[in-house]
Amino acid sequence: MHTIRRPRVDDAAAIHELVAASDTAVIGAADSTLEDIADELVEPGFDRERDGWLAHDAGGRLDGWAWACRNGDSDLVDVEVVVRPGVDGLAEELWPTVLARAAELGKERGHDTVTLHVGVYRSDAAKRARVQELGFEPGTSYHRMRIDHDGPVEPLAAPAGLTLQSGESEEVRREAHLVHQKGFAEHFGFVPVGYEQWYERRQASSTNDWSQLVLARLDGQPAAVLIGSNAFALDEGCGYVATLAVLPEYRGRGLGRFLLRHAFAADAARGRKGTILHVDSNNTTPALGLYESAGMRLVMAIDVWQRNLP
Repeated sequence: MHTIRRPRVDDAAAIHELVAASDTAVIGAADSTLEDIADELVEPGFDRERDGWLAHDAGGRLDGWAWACRNGDSDLVDVEVVVRPGVDGLAEELWPTVLARAAELGKERGHDTVTLHVGVYRSDAAKRARVQELGFEPGTSYHRMRIDHDGPVEPLAAPAGLTLQSGESEEVRREAHLVHQKGFAEHFGFVPVGYEQWYERRQASSTNDWSQLVLARLDGQPAAVLIGSNAFALDEGCGYVATLAVLPEYRGRGLGRFLLRHAFAADAARGRKGTILHVDSNNTTPALGLYESAGMRLVMAIDVWQRNLP
């Protein structure tokens, strides 16, 4: 028998141990840090009292961690159930609770149906089979790409009329937000958010660093943005490109390649071992080809499975 209760901020270490055990069983190593888990527990929009569940065995060991998290006011809800390897029956207990809460989140926001997303490591055959049994279908796949830095990286020559600004000022951040929203408007699972929500979510992350936001202007007009963070600094010793967006009217001019190489050079200068990013393999732009041609390689595939729920 397991006891179910709501998570608290001080549960981060126990949750991290559980998630690390689950990851290690599938991919051979932990794929998140304690700081990552702590950030999840205080993420804006996640209500610990209503959206998360912890399952402890009779001895007090944490064996299950489940949650449902809304995406703004949209019909999209991200869900997850993590169970300690070797513990039987607990997933079957937690999934109905998560699905029921996801339906409530949609109803609370005026939606007749909700779209659920769950991420599954490509190598996790057991979880893939479970979500299929639950009615999930393939949505898209994200490739984790990496390039290693053995020394300084020479930046590319800047296109004519290009200027760069970092994200320490609110004016730059607001312009970067607009470029991000417009640049990703047609991407899988994208949910538009206002500036205040966008800022709050990034500000709440312990790995956020506004100096790693780079807004590119062409002839004075906002054209592209790259947002870097320290998400992979502690565990991988790498920089991370969280976002790279180019406005449609400025694509094909080399801005994406320039900003990517700019990030490589900055990470190498910081002493980082490499740079990591995630890309939707079904991206509406040829982003995957760009990253491969820039020397990045696939290190992991994460499939997103989706289900519509009344």
